[in-house]
Amino acid sequence: MTDTTSQVTMPALAITASTDPEMRTVGRELATQLRAGDLLVLSGPLGAGKTTLTQGLADGLRVRGPITSPTFVLSRIHPSLCGGPSLVHVDAYRLTDAAELDDLDLDTSLPEAVTVVEWGSGIADGLTDTPLEVTIDRHSDDTRTVYLSGHASRWSHVLDELGN
Repeated sequence: MTDTTSQVTMPALAITASTDPEMRTVGRELATQLRAGDLLVLSGPLGAGKTTLTQGLADGLRVRGPITSPTFVLSRIHPSLCGGPSLVHVDAYRLTDAAELDDLDLDTSLPEAVTVVEWGSGIADGLTDTPLEVTIDRHSDDTRTVYLSGHASRWSHVLDELGN
């Protein structure tokens, strides 16, 4: 029997961030709910705050930095400073398909790390059945709305915790 609940998309949680420090705070709060093996797929226009959010995640996970966009190196691994999971930070902007992402061998580090793939929508889908999808909208007044939506019960609890 197939567990169809693992494919159910949970309603999106919307969080507003008015400044870069608030985006980092969203990332730090989200980091408190993450564990090794989690995959976050970030999407949003150029300059929306994907890397800024990832900086907050890194701070919350207490990994070695600095956290900068890996646009030209494609992937960076940030080891934990406290015995927790590492952070694998990927920028898929220049990748054209999932095969190029597969060449980075993320599947070998995925179980031991929290993996963040910027620009990963449609490319990182095969890495796990249960990603947390993070969509960032940047508005004309520079505020951002961060939408978090996940599949399966793994993310239901996380979204509930963050929404309270």
